[in-house]
Formats: sequence, C-alpha cells, structure tokens
Amino acid sequence: MTNIPVFLIGHVTKTGDIAGPRVLEHIVDVVLYMEGERCLSHRLLRSAKNRFGSTDELGVFEMSEHGLQAVLNPSEMFLTEHDSDSEILAGLAVAVVLDGSRTFAIEVQALSVPGSLGQGKVVGTKSKRVEMIISVLMKQAGLKLQDNVIYLNVVSGFELSETAGDLAIAASICS
Repeated sequence: MTNIPVFLIGHVTKTGDIAGPRVLEHIVDVVLYMEGERCLSHRLLRSAKNRFGSTDELGVFEMSEHGLQAVLNPSEMFLTEHDSDSEILAGLAVAVVLDGSRTFAIEVQALSVPGSLGQGKVVGTKSKRVEMIISVLMKQAGLKLQDNVIYLNVVSGFELSETAGDLAIAASICS
C-alpha cells in the first residue's frame, strides 16, 4: 500500500534451506540467494522463488570499490588466462553450461598423480559424479587410473551441477 519494499534477511543452513519456520518463504514475494566463495570477489545472485516472474535468472556481480557491480561477461571470470601453446593447458577443459537462462563457459582443472598415497579432492562438483566419470574412463577408454590420485577443480567457485560439464570433467582428467 505504501509502495516501499521491505527486505527480510534470513539464514541459510548447511543443506541450503532457509533456517527457521517455512512460513518466512510463504509470506514473501521473492527469495534470493547470494552465493560465492569467501575469498573471491564475485557473487552469484540466484532466484529461488518469484511470485511475479521467472526463477530462471542468475545475476553475476563483482565487488569493487563502489560496491557490487554487475559483470557483463561472466565467462571471463570462470576462465583462467593461458597461452595457447603452453604446456600448462594439460589438465584443462572448458564446459559451456546453462544456469538459469544464461550460458557460461566454465573451466575445469584436473591433476592426476600416479602412485601417490592419499585421497584426491574435488571442488565445484559432486565427488560421486567424478568417481563415476573416472570409472567410465577406466572401463570404456581403458585408462589405468586405479593407482592415481585425482584432484579436480571448477574455476572460480562455480558449482557445476549440469551434466553438460561431464565431458569437460572427463577431458580434463584424460589430458
């Protein structure tokens, strides 16, 4: 009635749910999640509920001296700089994924260490999914990865959940 927006800020639990009673989600028109890694300068603004429009939107912002600024080409953030003739390109692959209504080019980095003891680490996607891709590479491509420790990283803290990224995960491990 007064045409003044009201912001209610809630806490998100480890499982990604809004803490407290579910009534908070039901009384508001829009639920937004601000995501991002603590040590990185960019944040993702994701819509989980929108009573008046689409929830298939994702905003990418970067913290600057003037506050949060919209990032015009977010794919540049998710790719690292390399020379095309560099040997450093081994273990890198790029996936083009759809998040909301936007496409992003996401870099996947992998390191396979033969004969190493310990357990690998997966950052940016589910480790069970990576284990399944490694099993497929061993069975179908004949790669001998059983004695290797594999480290996998999705650049810039992006959470790779779309299956379109599976080929990039496989390619980065193979290379």
